Amino acid sequence: MQRRHLLAGLGALALPAAQRAARAQGWAPDKPLRLIVGFAAGGSTDLTARLVAQALGERLGQPVVVENRPGAGGNIAAEATARAAPDGYTIHLVTSGVMAANKALYRSLPFDPLKDFAPVGQVAFIPNLIVVNPELPVRNPAELIAYAKARPGQVNYGSAGAGTSLHMAAALFAARAGVEMVHIPYRGGAPAATDLIAGKIQMIASPMIEVLGAVKAGQLRAIAVTTAKRSPALPEVPTVAETLPGFEIALWNGLGAPAGTPPAAIQRISAELLTALGDPTTRQKLTEQGSEPAPNTPEQFADFIRTELPRWAEIVKISGASVD
Repeated sequence: MQRRHLLAGLGALALPAAQRAARAQGWAPDKPLRLIVGFAAGGSTDLTARLVAQALGERLGQPVVVENRPGAGGNIAAEATARAAPDGYTIHLVTSGVMAANKALYRSLPFDPLKDFAPVGQVAFIPNLIVVNPELPVRNPAELIAYAKARPGQVNYGSAGAGTSLHMAAALFAARAGVEMVHIPYRGGAPAATDLIAGKIQMIASPMIEVLGAVKAGQLRAIAVTTAKRSPALPEVPTVAETLPGFEIALWNGLGAPAGTPPAAIQRISAELLTALGDPTTRQKLTEQGSEPAPNTPEQFADFIRTELPRWAEIVKISGASVD
């Protein structure tokens, strides 16, 4: 996590130079851009995408239209982006799943995360929040583990689908805790949260943005965050690592473009993204969603993605999750 914060800081420091270079090269869009999102409207990825699209549109002088293409853990949208014309007018809100975890989860991918994408810049880190129905008599990870150990195979956890971050985080938690839980996949995080509130399942490990409102309303109880450090949005909620040392799942997202996109376009969009993420209003909105802004340059984002591939491969291996 320290390295990630360092990269974010370096990206912010590089902003003026990146802006000057991008504008000196003269790329300026003369029609709307599209921002492809691999998940349904209303979810955490979509909400972040719409915030980024608005901020970029204001700075580029052209609308940035969000296009949702859900399915296959984001792979459908990623393939569409990889095959799009590399002209600067198509960008993608890439995620840790699409760019790192899915390569280990799926037997084959219709795209290569390193070869088919041109990194633009990271947007944020997103903690998963382990939440339970308030009727469940547990208030922290230790109590949840004890409860599950006493009831092997009787605790059901929901996810947004096989191989999604919700699935991975909960599966890794169960594996590290040595408990037997049952995975119930849904078609998205929202229906899983709805069934959790209704008491039809017992737990989910959701991106914080999707359940923070329900936690604050008392509809769900927050048990732990999956990042190495506690979240400023819920500082009273412990990390899983406080009970299971070394446990960490830090989701992330950013912008990517089809490989071959003109460098001038990449640099201009990157510069405006850095400007947007340095804006106090944008940063506050991301923080309120439970995200941690993490701006960096295209080069730094490319290096980061390369380091994340083996890390997520190990997470997939430990969790035992797989998708045909």
